[in-house]
Amino acid sequence: MERPAWAPPGIDISVPSVSRIYDYYLGGSHNFEVDRQAARRAMEFMPGLPKIMQANRAFMRRAVRYAVAEGVTQFLDIGSGIPTFGNVHEIAQAASPEARVVYVDHDPVAVAHSQAVLAGTERTGVVAADLRKPQEILTAAEVGRVLDLSRPVALLLVAVLHFLEDADDPHAAVAELRDALAPGSLLILTHASYEGIPLSQEVAEGTVSVYRDIRNPLVMRDAQEIGRFFEGFGLIEPGLVAMPNWRPDGPEGPEGDTPDEDPYAFSGFAGVGRKA
Repeated sequence: MERPAWAPPGIDISVPSVSRIYDYYLGGSHNFEVDRQAARRAMEFMPGLPKIMQANRAFMRRAVRYAVAEGVTQFLDIGSGIPTFGNVHEIAQAASPEARVVYVDHDPVAVAHSQAVLAGTERTGVVAADLRKPQEILTAAEVGRVLDLSRPVALLLVAVLHFLEDADDPHAAVAELRDALAPGSLLILTHASYEGIPLSQEVAEGTVSVYRDIRNPLVMRDAQEIGRFFEGFGLIEPGLVAMPNWRPDGPEGPEGDTPDEDPYAFSGFAGVGRKA
């Protein structure tokens, strides 16, 4: 297997990675054949997976613009993945030149690419850390350098919590992060669910089994379980909804962030909450 020049040394390119599979769904080029094979297997059961990822990105862009409009210009993006067009810092800094963004991921390829993309970019940082260990994130030097945690921060947990199993206690991890944030901070979240998928659960489970096989279990939670992540946050209208239904921009909206007619786009849930 030939190692691409952009692959950081020490990366095992024989093992699929969630962030590189996501990159493939979005049409990116920073993925290996092993990632593409896993993605294609998952799409055999759920051919609309790329559409779900596009809906995720569109929601994220709208939520970032909402945060800036609400006066929140600091962003902590955990599980940020491999940088693609329309990343958080691009959207946030277009809306407010003062916006500050820290990206956090535990995939070395995602971290290396983020560092390359952000080289020379002001008011941004990259941290190699895992959502399961919130203190490692909160005490990271880059977080302290770029963000002021005594002021409101938008915490992005977009398409990441469904990769934490119940044994990882993801609700406790989110609560620990919440407690470190200033009042007025926002939680921006999406999560996979069987609800909304235009397939039977039996068929959709085929995709879940592919992620289990690559040792990155995809945990589908229902609306009630996902809603628990917002404990300590007041859900902002329209609440916990399908991604295209969260404050759509309308037909003339920027970046085509319109309510998507593709039924796959309505899979799973999205929401934004504000800490009192």
